[in-house]
Parts: sequence; C-alpha cells; structure tokens
Amino acid sequence: MRLCLFWFPPGSHPGGWRMPDAVATAESSFEVYLEVTRIAEAAKMDAIFFADAAAVQPVDLIAKGDPKAGLVHRGAAGLEPLSLLPALAAVTKRIGLIATATTTYKEPYHIARRFATIDQISGGRGGWNLVTSQTEAEAQNFGHDRHMEHDARYERAEEFFDVVAGLWDSWASDAGVYDKATAQCFDPTKVRILNHSGKHFRVRGPLNVPRSPQGRPIVVQAGASGPGKALAARVADCVFTAQSKLAEGKAFYDEIKSRAVQFGRRPDQIRIMPGIVPILGRTDEEARELRSALLSNITDDQAMRSMYRVAGGLDLRQFPADGPFPELPLSNGAQGRQKLLIEMARRENLTLIQAGRRFAEGQAHHVVCGSAKTIADLMQAWFEQGACDGFALMPSYFPRGARDIAEGLVPELQRRGLFRTEYEGRTLRENLGLSQPRSQFDA
Repeated sequence: MRLCLFWFPPGSHPGGWRMPDAVATAESSFEVYLEVTRIAEAAKMDAIFFADAAAVQPVDLIAKGDPKAGLVHRGAAGLEPLSLLPALAAVTKRIGLIATATTTYKEPYHIARRFATIDQISGGRGGWNLVTSQTEAEAQNFGHDRHMEHDARYERAEEFFDVVAGLWDSWASDAGVYDKATAQCFDPTKVRILNHSGKHFRVRGPLNVPRSPQGRPIVVQAGASGPGKALAARVADCVFTAQSKLAEGKAFYDEIKSRAVQFGRRPDQIRIMPGIVPILGRTDEEARELRSALLSNITDDQAMRSMYRVAGGLDLRQFPADGPFPELPLSNGAQGRQKLLIEMARRENLTLIQAGRRFAEGQAHHVVCGSAKTIADLMQAWFEQGACDGFALMPSYFPRGARDIAEGLVPELQRRGLFRTEYEGRTLRENLGLSQPRSQFDA
C-alpha cells in the first residue's frame, strides 16, 4: 500500500495541540516541519502532504462575552507551503513533497513554474494538491466580495489544469542541447508554444523551466462533489478522500476508477488514499485513554465552529446545542464534506453539539483508535477488499503523532508485507508505482 503523512498544523485533532507533549507552535516552527518530514522519510513513506488555505479561518462563532474562546482556535496560521517545499527538498533525498495551491485565486503560469522548479530542486519529488478553495474568507483576500460559485470554480479548475499541463509539456525531454561549439543551448523545434485561449485564461507559453525529471509533478485532488470527482478522474494521480465506512470507501474507489476509464485512463493510473486519523497506543486501552484526553480538550465553541465552513452560511448559534441537527442549505464550499457531516448526523441521530464534536475530531475523516495491530487490521481490510490503494495518515498532533505512526504503525504494516522497507525509485512517481506521462509535445 501507499502511505503519505498529512500535515495540518498544529495537528489533525483539534484537541491535540493542548496536550502536554505537543509543540503548540508547530505551525510556525521550521524545525518541527523538518523533524516530522525526516521522521516520515525514515519510515519510507511516499510523501508528506501540506494542507493550506489563503486565509485565517472564520472565527465569528466565538461565544459572545468569552474572551478565551479564541485561544482554542487552530489552523489560524502556518508557513506558506510552496516556499517551504524547496527548503525541505534540499535536506531530504527520497520522500515526496506535496503542497496545496488553489486554482481559484492564482494564475496557471505561476503554478506551473513554481511546481516545475520544486520538481527540479527535489529531483522529481514534487506534487501539487489541486484545490478550488473552500472559504469565503479567501475571496475577500483577493479583491472579491464573495466566493465564486461551486460549479464555476470547478469549470475554472478544469481549464486551469489543462493550461498547467500544457506548460509542463512545453519542453520535450531531449530539448536541451548545450553545445558549446555551436553556441546552441536548446533545439527550438522541441520547445512548444502553447497559445492557449479559453474562457478563463489566455496563455502563450512556453514555460521557462525545463521538463520535470518525472515527466510532470504529481497531481493530487480531493473533491468529493460531482464536479470534484469528475476532475479527479480526469487529471489526478492521487485522490485524497474522506470515508469512514468500508462499503462507502469501496463505492468511492470503484466510482473514481470507473470514471477514469471513461476519460481514456487505466484504473491503475490513479491512487485512491483516504485520510485516517490514527490515535495509537501500546494497547487498545492506552489508545482509548489518549483519545479521551484529546476529546476533553475540544471546547463546545470549537466543536460548533468546526462546522462553519460546511454550514452553507447558516448561523448555527441560533439552534440549541443539545437539539436535533438542523437542515443545512447547500454549501458553496466543501460540498463533499458537508454531505459526510449530514449523513453522519442523520445515521447516528446526533445532536448539534455531538455532530460538532465528531466533525471537529477528524473533519469527517476516519478517526481510528487502538494499538498498531488493531489499526493495521483495519487498514489491511480496506486495502485487500479494494477500498483504497493506501492512506493519508493524519497525526493527531506534532511531533508525537508522527513518531507513533513511524515507530509503531509502519513497522506493523512492514511485518505483514503490506508496506515497503526501502524506496523503489528516486522520484515520487516511481515510488507511487505510476508510469511517466507522455508529453503532449511528443504525442
């Protein structure tokens, strides 16, 4: 199976950063970023994956009159990942480096150039998590009053990717000549002018960075709505997803692989990797005690605010916390996550505050609790029953969560023959077992 480590500072569990052994400033400490990346590389993980948003997350659900409520807010700040990746590339050798960048508030040439450069610096270990942004707050940081409509964002993202891929293919792999005798640096017949003209973009090209060592940087996509799944099936090398039931995971897996075939791709050209939050202990009982401690660190206010981005603009403060979960208008943000929240609340008959606590704990991802053996059993079942190709492992807090995974869970998977003991290749694409894409220029 494939494994990547998911970085969401100061940890994927909202109660994690308040634990006594957590580094509360992990989101701004390069030393912690470096330590966790090296932990993941020593464990032979495929990649480390950096989540990102171009805004401080909304805090307007802070309880009135409670000056301390804001102190529990997480994810308010962090280091910009496209600046972070080159620094990490210089001090690592094999692990893949994946960063999030939005198609809604950036331009294709910028993204193509920056990821192509990261791929050159790292020797072919770069990856782009293609997102369309989820929060209204991002719009207001880029001169817009409100967020672009959901389907329009994905329409823009489709064209955005096509431009980026065309720019990455600007240079044939053998375009460089570097002949000092003739003063010829490159073969101009092997450098392609893109001349893209579409609804959203006009880009001449070519890119001023040579072709990637792995053909193109890896593209990751995480949309779970209809347009999101269509985009993932057409363009993604890896799909990051969030199911907590094996049957749901298998249905998603089969749907994406089937859609990929409809786009002329082979099913094995995409790796499906659900996110899980593993809360590990030496025994199941010890893990349950750790989870209980983590849960006790989530305030009611924090639980309510965790649902804000998927509430469809509805002010949840108007409803009694211990009352039934309300009907939500369709979100203009993360529609797939909204659907998961609603289904969980209805299926388990949760009150509003109960749903908030459950959602806060993993942001709709699968929270798994137990010893390394117990969690490995679950992962093996998902993998062998065709519900995934691997997992995005989401440490509850840093650096302990990463160490628990690397020193406890990974060795258990290796003992079962489910995970590598050494890297197979030099590039991220090779280690993921994906073939190098053919250039549009060559075609």
